[in-house]
Amino acid sequence: MEPFFDFGLEVARQWQIAYPQLAEFFRFISLLGQEEFYLVWLPLIYWCLDKRLGKHLAYVFLAAHGLNSLGKHSFRGPRPFWLDSSVGLGKEVSYGVPSGHTESAMVFYGLLAFWLKRRWMTLLALFMIVAMGLSRIYLGVHFVHDVAAGYLVGAVVLVGYFVWRRYWAVQFSKRILGQRLLAAILVPLGLALVYMVVRLFIGEPDTAVSWAKFIPDAELEGIEAMATAFGSLLGLGIGVNLEASRVCFKSGGAVWKRIVRYLVGMVVTVGLWAGLKIIFPTDPLWLALFLRIVRYTLLLLWVGYYGPLVFVRLGLAEAQTKPDVRVAL
Repeated sequence: MEPFFDFGLEVARQWQIAYPQLAEFFRFISLLGQEEFYLVWLPLIYWCLDKRLGKHLAYVFLAAHGLNSLGKHSFRGPRPFWLDSSVGLGKEVSYGVPSGHTESAMVFYGLLAFWLKRRWMTLLALFMIVAMGLSRIYLGVHFVHDVAAGYLVGAVVLVGYFVWRRYWAVQFSKRILGQRLLAAILVPLGLALVYMVVRLFIGEPDTAVSWAKFIPDAELEGIEAMATAFGSLLGLGIGVNLEASRVCFKSGGAVWKRIVRYLVGMVVTVGLWAGLKIIFPTDPLWLALFLRIVRYTLLLLWVGYYGPLVFVRLGLAEAQTKPDVRVAL
């Protein structure tokens, strides 16, 4: 792997030297790949713009996040600034490969472009996907091969979604609620099982490397990321299926109702996301991980089910007379 590391470091150095004026631009682009950005936009799309797009986008995005977390902890790749601190214009704790920012951009903007089928969205998607990858290399937080792997995994996730949508989505939506809930539970359980098998297979990390001081934090981050992925997939999977069978809210309506429902929903969302983080203890680790799963399960249950239920009860959203079973995830 040394040639790949050397090449990636040299690319970052040359870009930083040749284009120092782009540092703030790429920091901004990279900021758009943070968890908080998607926490703002995914509920907005689901609650207020296009319900079906929102739940598809959110679930595929979270599935991609789970695969990314699995990949990072499986490959245990370093980051450029771990090897040479001079290239580090950004900081990250987790392992490097595949690039999560790049993979998320590929899935998020790629699916939006596919769904909306508008030229401006396609151009925006191409720009954001390319710019996100370049930003991670420029800032010295990812090697070139990390970004390439992120693109590859993101593309695989999108292809998997298209195949599912083409061959199984309609049949799945017609299944009874219990079967759909079972599937929603089995998906994160399957991911967790694969993760545990991989961890048993790869064993403990190699601490004889030059960047060994970063390993303890990266190991902890890897475990926490998988707990986050498990809870998120579990909460959203259960939530959107319950909503499709019991609430059937409409994401349309008067503009003022959309604004109010989004504000109300985000107050609770931020409260669960940030509030429970403050309240829940960080030690011992087994308890912290369990509570992390609880936190993200509750958060996505609120987004997927309880939020729409509250909106309908408060008169901020209308409900369909028939269950929304066209496509349920």
